[in-house]
Amino acid sequence: MRILLLAAALFASTSIALAPFAASAASPQSPTTASARTPAAEIDALIDRVAHAKGVVFIRNGTEHTAAEAAQHLARKRRAAGDRITTPEQFIDKLGARSSMTGKPYRVRLPDGREMDSATWLTGLLQEVRATH
Repeated sequence: MRILLLAAALFASTSIALAPFAASAASPQSPTTASARTPAAEIDALIDRVAHAKGVVFIRNGTEHTAAEAAQHLARKRRAAGDRITTPEQFIDKLGARSSMTGKPYRVRLPDGREMDSATWLTGLLQEVRATH
């Protein structure tokens, strides 16, 4: 029964076929296997990518922040949102794109000096996360 529930949940959130999953379900899951594809794991990976972004400056309500500070802020917002955020796309749109207090878009300054809205940058990071899993 447990294998069926896990398989159904995985199939609903990914394009992995059930047959290969059933074969791997008998062995313990490592962090890089199918469990890493859950929406929650993708959000975790996204926050981790933000925390380790080299030379990136986050601009929130006109104030500059380091990558580590931005990741901590996003993690706090995620905890406060609780179960209302269930997908990485919701995370980016509802928590990572703008200030909930002022409505002002978050900005990101890249190491080469270019600036962009954080939603655009986070969406690119999400694509990288998905490409590596």
